[in-house]
Amino acid sequence: MKVIAAYLLAVLGGNAQPSAHDLMSIVDSVGVSANEEVFLKFLREVEGKDITKFVASGREKLASVPSGGGARMAMAASVGGGAEAAAPSVAEPKKKEKVEEKEESDEDMGFSLFD
Repeated sequence: MKVIAAYLLAVLGGNAQPSAHDLMSIVDSVGVSANEEVFLKFLREVEGKDITKFVASGREKLASVPSGGGARMAMAASVGGGAEAAAPSVAEPKKKEKVEEKEESDEDMGFSLFD
């Protein structure tokens, strides 16, 4: 992940074709150690590819990945084992809880971000 992040930072910074040394200097600047072989392998994989098309194709693939929603219903159906478990139960109407806004106070024991 740090390799990809360094590559994207270099490209966004104006370097269309960053080298492994460029990427390592980005990663080193934040105090993370890196292996040059990993950067070289990554650069071989993305060589000659347009990064915007590369990201767009990844978005298309990611759009097909399920990201929740039906898991709870499927779990209830498998636990209950019958048709009655698959049917949604009639729930009591939820009462809205009264949310009290907390007044700003000096609860930070004298330490403030802007002091």
